[in-house]
Amino acid sequence: MQSAAVDLPDAPDESLTEAVVDLVLRGMWRGRPESEHRPLVDAGLAMVKGPVVLPTERAKTAASRILRVASGSEQEERITAAYEAFLPVNRQIRDVCTAWQCRPDGTANDHSDSGYDAEVRESLEDVHEAIQPVLRRLERVLAGSGRYLTALEEALDRFDDGALEWLASPLCDSYHTVWMRLHQELLLALGISRAQDEAREEELVTRSRG
Repeated sequence: MQSAAVDLPDAPDESLTEAVVDLVLRGMWRGRPESEHRPLVDAGLAMVKGPVVLPTERAKTAASRILRVASGSEQEERITAAYEAFLPVNRQIRDVCTAWQCRPDGTANDHSDSGYDAEVRESLEDVHEAIQPVLRRLERVLAGSGRYLTALEEALDRFDDGALEWLASPLCDSYHTVWMRLHQELLLALGISRAQDEAREEELVTRSRG
């Protein structure tokens, strides 16, 4: 992580830096602002809109510069390799979440068909098995990234205990919510735009099928 002095108040403390990065990776915070968000609002790094706290453009710029690894470095090369291993699995988790929410005919999944839900759970297991070596590889080159596997496993445990919202709900640290934060950190670390990301994912998925 680079210096937090970029685009932040003079002499920012570590907690402010962490709060900025966390909010940007989350995309938003739903619910009443927590104590760590108030300094962000005061500094113009976050704004409250109804029931959510959102990062400002200034916060997004700061987080991008904090998280960006050195261009052309060995670290960037190794994170890129992990990112490219991540992308095909990213397509799979999207398919799993879509299947969990909607039946193949497009109707909402009301979870009355236990056999169908069990098939989705099996697909989720395939995703979880596929992402583990990617995350272990990433942990060696991206500080703090080990927290993602821990959070994914916690979400999976809660889901298996019957709390169905822990697969895809945006209202908790669900499996999909944690996954999206991981994805966003990879993009910021490598300086990749969403358009570039989508194109690269399509390329890698097509290649894997061919």
